Amino acid sequence: MTGRGRGGAGKRGGKGGAGKGGSAKSGGKGSSLHVSVQRTPTIRLKRKKGRTNSQQRWLQRQLNDPFVIEARRRGLRSRAAFKLMELNERFDLLKPGARVVDLGAAPGGWSQVSADIVGPKGSIVGIDLLPIDPIEGVVFIEGDFLDPEAPDHLMRELGGAADLVLSDMAASSSGHAGTDHLKIIALAETAFYFATTVLTPGGAFVAKVLQGGTEQGLRTLLQKHFTKVVHAKPEASRKESAEQYVVAIGFRVV
Repeated sequence: MTGRGRGGAGKRGGKGGAGKGGSAKSGGKGSSLHVSVQRTPTIRLKRKKGRTNSQQRWLQRQLNDPFVIEARRRGLRSRAAFKLMELNERFDLLKPGARVVDLGAAPGGWSQVSADIVGPKGSIVGIDLLPIDPIEGVVFIEGDFLDPEAPDHLMRELGGAADLVLSDMAASSSGHAGTDHLKIIALAETAFYFATTVLTPGGAFVAKVLQGGTEQGLRTLLQKHFTKVVHAKPEASRKESAEQYVVAIGFRVV
């Protein structure tokens, strides 16, 4: 998922895919919105000539990741969909009829989950540098959320101010943990400042961050604008990852 890019608006509805050959819908409340997944026996991947050790480890992990397996089974666009499902179960973020902005929306997993919950009376707008296959009930904008015209554009598509702004954006990895931490915190702060331009009073904001110290500075900033601010690590976030999410509820204009 990316945060900056070029202009151009997406369309609402249309045919789309959950990856290749998948469904544009997320499967309905009876399946896709249930977070728990089944653990499966470990698959051993044979070494293939020309494959590096890092490629071997990545493929092995993907083949044995229960969230990857379950996402494919349900027609979800990414394993990250389960992260939003769990955050929503814990904090009641998505409600029928809500207006939702999804920053760095590609490939559309969080928009897909959101569309299931807000229903036809809700509005969802996702924005990303990358083109995204359509999802029923979602408007995708191929562009830069930092464009000065982006807030007005998004609110026009939403039909008003947003009830929830989501950001699962991650900066490209440098391989240096301290640098990567600073980059993702800066990205989360940028998403927050954008959120303040489109959120309705009482609205909520969710952003990916990394554990490492300076997330406390972001939390202090958020506490000035929201009545409740917490950090959470969904089960779908890999245990070895420093990834977590900051959840801010009860937006107030200051």
